[in-house]
Amino acid sequence: MKNALGGLFMVGLPGTELDDSTRDLINRYGINNFILFKRNAENPEQIRTLCLELVAACRAAGLGAPLISIDQEGGTVARLKGPHFTEFPDARVLAESERAEELLVEYAKTCARELLAVGINMNLAPVLDVSPAGLGLFMERRALGGTPEQVARLGALVITAMQENGLAACGKHFPGLGGATLDPHKVLPVVDRSLEELRGCDLVPFAAAIRAGVAGVMTSHTVYPQLDPDQPATLSSRILGGVLRDELGYDGMVVTDDLEMGAIENDGTVADAALVAFKAGADMLLICHEHVKIIAAYELLSRAVGGVVSGERVRRSLERIGAVRRRFARG
Repeated sequence: MKNALGGLFMVGLPGTELDDSTRDLINRYGINNFILFKRNAENPEQIRTLCLELVAACRAAGLGAPLISIDQEGGTVARLKGPHFTEFPDARVLAESERAEELLVEYAKTCARELLAVGINMNLAPVLDVSPAGLGLFMERRALGGTPEQVARLGALVITAMQENGLAACGKHFPGLGGATLDPHKVLPVVDRSLEELRGCDLVPFAAAIRAGVAGVMTSHTVYPQLDPDQPATLSSRILGGVLRDELGYDGMVVTDDLEMGAIENDGTVADAALVAFKAGADMLLICHEHVKIIAAYELLSRAVGGVVSGERVRRSLERIGAVRRRFARG
């Protein structure tokens, strides 16, 4: 069981080549899911070489082909830029065009073609947050609109187009970051919408994404007092278990947002947060930067298995991740 726990983590690596520290995470801890950033990308040939090295290292360690992800939303959040990759405006711009559906399908198909060509098999997109314009909300530019109907329709369209073209999609940030004014990279936001607003607005695009067969759902590092006054969604069994699993009926892969964000790390260690998130219902624990924190989280989770975490719980999460890997990871 111990080495299998590595399959529950998605991690960043420091540079443009497969380094000794990342190789150690693969060989010693069985980690075989990765996230790439600008720091890992110089040009398509280099990115493809890096991804092939990750695949080969995982294979040599007896692990499944890795899920390799990136944030390629377009606009303000796009890790890969021109001239080698197509640059799109913010999702909001595409969504408000008269040709919104055509442009968003083109975006999704282009992402699939360009990312798969360099070995990336998962896009941490689309954003499914409902964010009305003109209110100073943090997600306004990245959102597909300000009404649940529009975000649900266009989000499902993007998911379907990406996944039909072989690229896993991950809808974010559950249960909805659209009402936040603060940036969870730095501090812990609060979205104090009523249960009626949350159900009638924020949850609607996620329900549509689930119906569309989205490969993954990413959690929000945000407190929703009407759902759980004590914990942000990432760490809340009421939200991940009660709302996402039970109320919306989602049995797919749940991915945390980066556990090194200020919203989480300001109040405790990454390792503690990883354990709480897993117990709350997350399957994939995302840690994007420091490998020492990844190892600490792995070791804490390892010690918890057989105690506060059952082997059956680990097995179910690995099955959910494995289903995505079988469908989208090649190599």
